[in-house]
Amino acid sequence: MATTRLDRTQMVDTALRLLNELGLNGLTLRRIAKELNVQAPALYWHFKNKQELLDEMATEMFRRMVGPPEGRPAVRDWQERLAQSCRGLRRGLLGYRDGAKVFSGTRFTGRDHAPYLEEHLQALVEAGFTPADAVQAYFTAYAFTIGFVIEEQAVYPEPGERDPRYDPVERAENIGADFPLAAAAGTDLFSGYEKRFEAGLRIVVAGAEQMRVGAAPPGA
Repeated sequence: MATTRLDRTQMVDTALRLLNELGLNGLTLRRIAKELNVQAPALYWHFKNKQELLDEMATEMFRRMVGPPEGRPAVRDWQERLAQSCRGLRRGLLGYRDGAKVFSGTRFTGRDHAPYLEEHLQALVEAGFTPADAVQAYFTAYAFTIGFVIEEQAVYPEPGERDPRYDPVERAENIGADFPLAAAAGTDLFSGYEKRFEAGLRIVVAGAEQMRVGAAPPGA
């Protein structure tokens, strides 16, 4: 097998391409090495293990999602900024098979995220959040989006193709008539993701509003 001089960018680009073909479970350093026409040990000069590779993949995914700072619109309304951030994250994750699983639990390898995070936290602080509450509001919205997309991609590993294990009719039959609400829930749980994401996002933003200093109390 030929030996090729590799760099991290080439490896990550290949890994992201293979991710869409194989999914996270099928993505291995050995498979990436085969695609690059090198011996597997050559990859370990750049990444000690698969987790280090996933960290770099998530970092590159983030770079592609947000683009350069000068290309981002200046949205000062904190509710809309938070919502747009979550929509962009979901859209970016859905661009990769198992994208949310790759992103979840990884550690960014550079500082590309710092200006983006600073912008969002600054907008929240200017809107009346304490710095700690700004972090909590942002992280809650972020975690909601990651978790939502993990569930969404479990049901639809490929766009428009539902995993047969999540068939709502079969699920309702398995649960049975003794639990009618639970049995009927499958229709809503495993479809209409766009609408349900927006509904969940409204709940998150409304909850964050209650943390803001000077916000009107519920029912006021």
